[in-house]
Amino acid sequence: METEVLQSATFAFIVSGLLCGGLVGLILQRGRFCMNSAFRDIVFIQEYNVFQAYLIALIIMLIGGNALADMGIIHLRAQSFFPMANILGGYLFGIGMVMAGGCGSGIIYRVGEGQMASIVAVLCFVLGIGATTNGVMKPVYDHLRSIKYAAADGSPYTLYGFIGNTPMVKWAVIVVFCAICFSFVLKGKPFAFGKQKGFFWSVAGALIGVMGLVTFWASEYWGSPGFARGMNFTTPAGETMFTWLTGDAHSKFFPMFTFWKFKVTWGEFFYIGVPVGAYISAKIMREFKWKIPPAEEMLTVMAGSFIMGFGASVAGGCNVGQALTGFTTLSIGSIVATLFIILGNWTMVYFKFIKPMDDME
Repeated sequence: METEVLQSATFAFIVSGLLCGGLVGLILQRGRFCMNSAFRDIVFIQEYNVFQAYLIALIIMLIGGNALADMGIIHLRAQSFFPMANILGGYLFGIGMVMAGGCGSGIIYRVGEGQMASIVAVLCFVLGIGATTNGVMKPVYDHLRSIKYAAADGSPYTLYGFIGNTPMVKWAVIVVFCAICFSFVLKGKPFAFGKQKGFFWSVAGALIGVMGLVTFWASEYWGSPGFARGMNFTTPAGETMFTWLTGDAHSKFFPMFTFWKFKVTWGEFFYIGVPVGAYISAKIMREFKWKIPPAEEMLTVMAGSFIMGFGASVAGGCNVGQALTGFTTLSIGSIVATLFIILGNWTMVYFKFIKPMDDME
């Protein structure tokens, strides 16, 4: 049996991952950017600024990511469309993140603020991922992802592919979509900067979008030549867990490298860097404080985080992996997953917040 020969992780490989993750963590913490809040606030308090910040990030990544791809600087790959997996996984992830009090990126950056609930959430999130992709729930995972739709030539369905799979059609769709999104963003007065402790919402959105582009390039240049994996949290969380437990990231999609006695991926260092960057930001802003929630809340967080891990694994990504990085490719699978993440979020917001308030009236 032939032994697999892996490249060694270089200093640049490690530092680039940690630095990208650290900068993303700093921006998330200082901008209070969490997509659970972005989706929740629309129906709960009719507040749109965090969602508009998300749209700014998406616009930047759509335009910048596809421009970089067309220039050959990065290589984007659209995810295939798994209807059952994208719909059910996305919906359950949306439900889970309301219960957990944060999305895939929200729980990991809040670890850097000293929130014990987020530490528990991350542990249950990775447990859910492991149980789904390699454990007792793998048969369910395999079944839900057994149905796959693709174009006649085998390529993934994209939003523009139904009209014409050409650069002109792709850019026409991007321009129209971004124009609609930007018109909605303008209603929030993104340039009316006010005095506040952290980043203004539009600045946070823009910085996340820029870091999305930086991470596309860095992840391909150092981590996976020929494929920009970009910002994502589900797969790196699972890879990190497996490395800590077995010494092997067990990556099915991205190249692994040797680091001392371990098999690691670039995404693991990105993931580890996020709470470190958030911690630095929280300390500078004097917002770091150990916080322990009530036991009842902790149980809800544990259940919600495990559901998030299952949902994200089945759907092929979390709020960032699908709603930003995946959406950049205009993959139908990523778009459907995003829509059902939002629907799942709204469903749980209704039952957890809105209905109890209505019942008290």
